[in-house]
Amino acid sequence: MYNINGTKAEKVEAVTFSEFGLLENDIEEILRTSIDMLCDEEESMLIVGRQVKNEKNGRSDLTAVDNSGNIVLIEIKRGRKDIEGRKEAFEFQAIRYAASYATLKTTDDLVKKVYAPYIEKYRNELEIGELTSYEIGIRKLNEFLQTTGSENSFNNKQRIILVASDFDEQTLSAVAWLNSNNVDISCFRLTPYAINENIYINAEKLLPLANYDDYYVNFLDKSLSNTVKANKEFSRRSLPKIDSLLTWGVVKEGDVIVAKGKDDEAILQSNGNVLVNGDEQSMQTWLKQLFGWSSIQTYVFAIHKESGKSLSQIRNEYMLQQEII
Repeated sequence: MYNINGTKAEKVEAVTFSEFGLLENDIEEILRTSIDMLCDEEESMLIVGRQVKNEKNGRSDLTAVDNSGNIVLIEIKRGRKDIEGRKEAFEFQAIRYAASYATLKTTDDLVKKVYAPYIEKYRNELEIGELTSYEIGIRKLNEFLQTTGSENSFNNKQRIILVASDFDEQTLSAVAWLNSNNVDISCFRLTPYAINENIYINAEKLLPLANYDDYYVNFLDKSLSNTVKANKEFSRRSLPKIDSLLTWGVVKEGDVIVAKGKDDEAILQSNGNVLVNGDEQSMQTWLKQLFGWSSIQTYVFAIHKESGKSLSQIRNEYMLQQEII
């Protein structure tokens, strides 16, 4: 990372979480409230558990449900030393926890065993009123699954996300092998930087590796267009963002954006943010607050009022016209 001062670039050296006095519990809390650091604007996610205890007294760090109905296990280690100092391999610990979640057959099971205790712990963050933790949990979970169209695929699969400031070679090798054998497990590296007494964190996905074709398509390589059209697939992390939509002219500054299924509106700004009641914020922040989720598929749930289409639909139509996909 570099700090630009005029025309001069000064390298900012990475530091460690321990230098800031941050513990694993602190990183866990950062991710609990900002899970979109890992899942970006192309995925919706609802955090439903923290430090969930299983029958063998193991504790999973964070538990979530994604927009495909999968239960997601997020396991965190502060750094390489913590990973190497464990008696049990980092990835194997996560696999055991994922296996225990595979036994949950219904949303009722998840709410009773995981989500309701989580809601009870963080009641002050929710407008619960006189509802019990179970009542608000089953309501919020079912609403999330119905809105994302995943109620019929609840917990058909489990996903694992490993997070650390650095990984040892054995963990990365094991995760790469698991990926090659269709286990949905990924590694994210969180790198902290100190700039003017503030802490900045860069989140980088290490595994699974992106397909090189994802990057070629972004450069409008016509020779790849037929192959990509046949596959009809596109990595969510390589999809064009709102700045590209503005550059293409398919949306413009001043357009009204409506939250899907709601009456709430915002005004699109030239930098891709939205203006809501005089307050400028990212679309992700605005939509997360409206829906009460931990992360949200921005381009699916942001509707362009004039056309009545989602930003995702507008993006896909333009890309098809230009033979990008």
